[in-house]
Amino acid sequence: MSSGNAHHCSFVLLAEFDIDRGAQLTYQFPQPLGTDEGLLANLMLPDGAEKQLEDWTIFFLNQTPFNTIAPVLALEPTDNAEKEDGQPGLLYVLNLVRTKHDKTVRRGAVVKAMAICTRHPFIQIFKPVLLLALDDYFSAPSQDCLARLFDAINSMDLSPAPILTRAEKLVMRTSERKDVFAEKFTSPHATPDPVQRPSRVRITHRPTPSGGSHSSFDEGIMLRTGERERERSVAEAHARASVSTHQSNGQHSPSESSFSLGGSAVWVGDESGLLEHAAPPAGVSSSVGSNGSATTASRGRRSTDASSVSSHGQHGRPQTRYGSSDPHLRTNIVKDTHFFHTTIDYKGHQLPIKMPISTFPEEVGDYSLIQLIQTFSNPVSTVSGPLHPHLHTNGSLTHPIILLFNALVTGKRIIFLGYNRPAGQVSSYVLSACALGSGCGTVLTGFIDRAFPYANLTNRDEWESIPAYIAGVTNPIFEASGSWDLLCDIGAGRMVVSKEIHISHPPTGPPTGAPPLMIRTGTLKAESSIGSEDDIARLASRDKDQKSDFTAKADNPDNVFVEDIISAINYHFGESLVRARFTEYVSRFVRLASRYEEDMLGVTTIGYPSSTFNEGPGDSSHLGSGIVFFEDAAGSRELTANISRIEGWRRTATYHIYQEEFKRSLSTNAIQGFDVLHQLWRLRQVKQMQDAEVELIMRTLLESVQTYEQVVELLAFLPQHSGGLLPLSFGLFHQQEGIRDLTVDLFTQLRMVPVGVQSLQALNHFQRFAYVRQAHARESRGLLKDANPSYLVPPAFSRTPSSRSELNMGAG
Repeated sequence: MSSGNAHHCSFVLLAEFDIDRGAQLTYQFPQPLGTDEGLLANLMLPDGAEKQLEDWTIFFLNQTPFNTIAPVLALEPTDNAEKEDGQPGLLYVLNLVRTKHDKTVRRGAVVKAMAICTRHPFIQIFKPVLLLALDDYFSAPSQDCLARLFDAINSMDLSPAPILTRAEKLVMRTSERKDVFAEKFTSPHATPDPVQRPSRVRITHRPTPSGGSHSSFDEGIMLRTGERERERSVAEAHARASVSTHQSNGQHSPSESSFSLGGSAVWVGDESGLLEHAAPPAGVSSSVGSNGSATTASRGRRSTDASSVSSHGQHGRPQTRYGSSDPHLRTNIVKDTHFFHTTIDYKGHQLPIKMPISTFPEEVGDYSLIQLIQTFSNPVSTVSGPLHPHLHTNGSLTHPIILLFNALVTGKRIIFLGYNRPAGQVSSYVLSACALGSGCGTVLTGFIDRAFPYANLTNRDEWESIPAYIAGVTNPIFEASGSWDLLCDIGAGRMVVSKEIHISHPPTGPPTGAPPLMIRTGTLKAESSIGSEDDIARLASRDKDQKSDFTAKADNPDNVFVEDIISAINYHFGESLVRARFTEYVSRFVRLASRYEEDMLGVTTIGYPSSTFNEGPGDSSHLGSGIVFFEDAAGSRELTANISRIEGWRRTATYHIYQEEFKRSLSTNAIQGFDVLHQLWRLRQVKQMQDAEVELIMRTLLESVQTYEQVVELLAFLPQHSGGLLPLSFGLFHQQEGIRDLTVDLFTQLRMVPVGVQSLQALNHFQRFAYVRQAHARESRGLLKDANPSYLVPPAFSRTPSSRSELNMGAG
């Protein structure tokens, strides 16, 4: 984020269509960009703009020499203005073009376009103010309109916006809670939600760690002493009467003492201490369990029935704005912490702005994966053209979406054609494709750098010369040009593979001189049909003369994945889930490529080496790492089917970028020294694990998750749509007491962090009850691990940071 006086808007442009001279760039404010004015004008006034009353388009600057800006004066901000390689950073351009019919002018219409250039990828937030500014220009054309727009955007204050690390962003984007990381909105400098009334009394969040809070673990997990004693007297009287009655009938019924620990009853509904730091979601006064039921910290409850807990109200405690009884919850917390709420003051109009907090650089604008999937997954969708091993990983049955993904990661030239469609619609497909290939910006990078959301004939030679370009066009002439490898026709929902695909991209197999596929006992076994190096080479280097050999299987993992996504869309699951699933898909592809490198070359530079758990004497045991398969035969089939597209990816710039990022992550990740994903997969999927492995996993996690950053990074590997803390919660029910104790200690560490509390809340009642009961038992024995709260409190809780950069530790 930028500070309040930073340039959210670097330039404002105005273009008009002249009947005699064509598209003209009329104004550039505050100074000329120093690039081709004709290029800018034609990008701002797309082909067929006169047929649309209004259209939004997006294009980028500073991608290549032909569209790199060179302003005369050094007005560009220094922050984020350059990439790591010293090249100028991208400028995202949001453009609005409007046609107004006017019989008094030639051709009966006036076409004008206004654009803003920004370094923020969430360009969609500027649409309201750009609409007003273009209206003003139509009413009174002058450069003053551009100046007002420029000043209004740059006066927008984003300085109070929380700066999230990469792990925090990953947690936020997979969480449906409206209060996730709410504590980061409670710094002393934070501004209230603009929709709130200023008459509200401001209650600041109390930064006291849970160890010293009024709702401590002792008081929250157990019933408060005074009430407990009073209730126990009444309960004992009832119990004595009940016992005497049942004894007379010769039956045994559990009394209250059978549900208590150390003489103190512990109920699922009484978790006020467990939830001490959690800010309740907007409009909700109770916590929400994984089954959707609401639970409250009801002190007098005598039932673990989840269906009726919510009916037990809280009495005698003041309610806050959102109905919560937490006295430490600020009344001015935003309604949805996924966004930062601010305003743009334009000519006295306070325009509300919702800035997304968890956006990654590869995610530009308000793209939609659902729209992309539905367009190319309808019954009339077709794929034509020759088969290519980089693209057709399941032969003729390769799904169009998988074909597109393969083209993206293997560096093919891709065109999205939208004949007679708004240029803005075509742009959105290009941006969605970039998100698809990158795992929504969280796994791979480099797609936006070669994306041209709207491209035309004006600069065709330049952008077509870019390797692996991804372009959106509206002119059908590009289909006949043949300068592409994959054509995606938006209108017809069809994909066409170029007839020259084998010439422009010869099929690639394993590197020359590479050893045969290394088959290691216990990690990957070859099937009988893949018995020699010649077989592997044959599978990896099929060309167009052998296209009939492509094996197409209906139960191919890729096809099953896409069918699952389509089913989720049909059942009205949201965009966030679809994005999360594709993030996992791209992540698994990378881990699969890492395994392939290891088996072919003996070493990998993009992942952890593959190994299994090894139990040794004393402390010599070590955990496994690398990708895990359900069974060796399935792993062999999956690896063999992916050889060609992995080899295609290894020859792209995206691969080399990821290689450097992984190398950097080995020293910058909060959790160091072992493959976290491998351990979580084992806990989630393996039916029979050695007790020694489970114990080592839990002990390693407990020792490695001590700080706030480590807690958040662990939770980033445990998204709610995949069960959240479910694989760890299995340890609460393990037959060995030591493993149960380690799990309790680990959950207690998570409990010290607000977002960890929210993850614990998402467990079902049985899991939460098991944790509460065992934690109470350990505490009563004086064995509960003493977590250091000062390590776990995020910066916004513990102190006011001296600079914004301190809040951004570990970003990226």
